[in-house]
Amino acid sequence: MSLTKKQIHNLQTLLRGQSVAWTSLNDNLRQVLFDENLLNIQVNGTRKKLVALYRDRLQQFLEQQFEELRGINWESDNPSSGVSRAELASNSGNSKTKLIRTCPGFLVNCYEPIHAKLNSNDFIISPLVGSLIFIADWEFFEIPKNILIVGIENMENFRMIHKQKYLFPNTPILFVSRYPQSKDLRKWLLKVQNKYIHFGDFDLAGIHIYETEYYKYLGERASFFIPQDIESRLSQGSTIRYNQQYQKFKNYTPSDIRLLSLYNTIHKYHRCYDQEGYILQEH
Repeated sequence: MSLTKKQIHNLQTLLRGQSVAWTSLNDNLRQVLFDENLLNIQVNGTRKKLVALYRDRLQQFLEQQFEELRGINWESDNPSSGVSRAELASNSGNSKTKLIRTCPGFLVNCYEPIHAKLNSNDFIISPLVGSLIFIADWEFFEIPKNILIVGIENMENFRMIHKQKYLFPNTPILFVSRYPQSKDLRKWLLKVQNKYIHFGDFDLAGIHIYETEYYKYLGERASFFIPQDIESRLSQGSTIRYNQQYQKFKNYTPSDIRLLSLYNTIHKYHRCYDQEGYILQEH
């Protein structure tokens, strides 16, 4: 897969919150971004346009997957400003960048030490507050079977697990993040037998990510975290997010029946709620 100068400019446009034509991105890139739930469709008559579902996540994904795009000026409306920086970073010096995997693996975090094994060596997972651990040799990473695995969708929540400890009391937990948006985490989850809970945004896209990336493969061993107070929070949530997602997910119904109550509540209030709202704020 490669990017032309025009496509880089169109990505800049998306990241400024504007729409672009359906054909502005090549088929492969467009499908990858849809698979990652980073794009939405706007329909105006017979015309289809693309908009970014979450601009911060889209930027993160592009900079993770396209090494040459790191440091690009995404706010610029001048395509040459972004392209010139990408070209400077390119070893070949041409106008195209390639989709690459720069580092396999996934991030882990915990607030109580966990005894694990990595490459058959004993390994204590105990990151200091303010740090994370990256598991590169994930094929040879083992944890005890009694450890609950909690996948966190957003990086802010993942970094601040200590401020969400009240949500998961009295349980040894390994928090994992699918950053940098690879399939390595899911492959590892298929190798182990631990229970998995998905802690994501409380919106249609979040449910869809859980079902297509985890429940589809793990079955009943996976579940979606639903806090007890979610209805009251949804009643005060974002209508903008709901309206942005509705067109794409209006005909979607969860296959995991445990999610029907949450799904119906989202549609009841026509609102969504970010998981970041569960991070305790210091006063």
